[in-house]
Amino acid sequence: MKLFAHAHATHPDWRMALALSAAQIDAQRADPGGAHISEPTLGWVYLSDHYAPHAAELLAELRQRWPGAAWVGAVGVGIAANGVEYFDEPALALMLSDLPRDQFRVFSGAAPLSVGTAGFAASTALVHADPAATDLAELIAEMSDRTATGYLFGGLASARTQALHIADGVFDGGLSGVAFSREVTLVSRVTQGCQPVGPARRITQGERNVVAQLDGEPALDCLLRDLGIDGDEPREALPRLRQTLVGLSDPRDDLMARPGQFGTDTRVRHLVGIDPQQRGVAVSDQVEAGMHLAFCTRSTEAARRDLVRICSEIREELEPETMPRETALALQQGADGSSTPHAARRIAGAVYVSCAGRGGPHFGAPSAELAIVRRALGDVPLVGFFAAGEIARHHLYGYTGVLTVFTTSA
Repeated sequence: MKLFAHAHATHPDWRMALALSAAQIDAQRADPGGAHISEPTLGWVYLSDHYAPHAAELLAELRQRWPGAAWVGAVGVGIAANGVEYFDEPALALMLSDLPRDQFRVFSGAAPLSVGTAGFAASTALVHADPAATDLAELIAEMSDRTATGYLFGGLASARTQALHIADGVFDGGLSGVAFSREVTLVSRVTQGCQPVGPARRITQGERNVVAQLDGEPALDCLLRDLGIDGDEPREALPRLRQTLVGLSDPRDDLMARPGQFGTDTRVRHLVGIDPQQRGVAVSDQVEAGMHLAFCTRSTEAARRDLVRICSEIREELEPETMPRETALALQQGADGSSTPHAARRIAGAVYVSCAGRGGPHFGAPSAELAIVRRALGDVPLVGFFAAGEIARHHLYGYTGVLTVFTTSA
């Protein structure tokens, strides 16, 4: 597998943005060194919601330019490329690969992914979905069951206009994406963006979305104590309560990776209400006794640390433990803070899906989040978008990032 071709552009006219992006891809493919793909088979397209009304026309143009490629993607309030984010402006990002056609299957409501038929066995899958889809959690769990590893990655389309997703067609409602066979090697990690403000507790009494007791104590009392709020007048603390979120994990999963840091399987949900009389709290998810819970808040510093952590883990997994000195020097960061692509890194391309609530100013400056990824992974092909919810394994997350890299042969 060769280095994927990728491009991104912004322009008021989607046709011009596509033309600019196509010129970048053509230049990469014409590279005399031959590092990039020659004949594309699978493409990713992420477009900001400014272009959503023209999604069908844009897809038709992509097919005309690269007739041999299948296409998947989504609309986002923001989109991501290597080292750059586009928010509140018309933009698109493209990536093209040369994966063998028998190693992937594009699926949608119009062309469902079948299990164990037509000689294709799904191992993992990239999934895009409509945030307004009914029974979304069940759809994600069902798709996870259709893969051998159970691992999904992706996110929910986000838009102020039309939250569309693309899979050789333009769709709203349900989900779509592309499944990969076990021959397609990838490494994927989830990065959390919230900081616990209290200890992890076990839900000892709860029903539907209301948590009544934590470790045998009234849930509201635990919340107020963690926040240092006077329990006699909880309504006076509403402004602070509105900034508080809830981290949840299933009974068999670890809520904390280490003290003060959520684990990979923790899902962050909104705190949607309190009951001063019954001393309970309501959250935006279904709860049951035995689940783990910790109250939390969004934290820029925690998000930065955790993003650096997952990037480091990916690098450590892909780079050999020992390498020649000249190779190590080639992987060092350049003057602009990036590092060059190198065979030792083994990254052909990457997809990054981050929460719309993390992008832009949350990391302190425009494109700061993607700059962290670029400094860690180098100048590798990368596309993605800012989602209304992130998907990893069989979970739907919030305030997280999901970074997935496709690897070349060792």
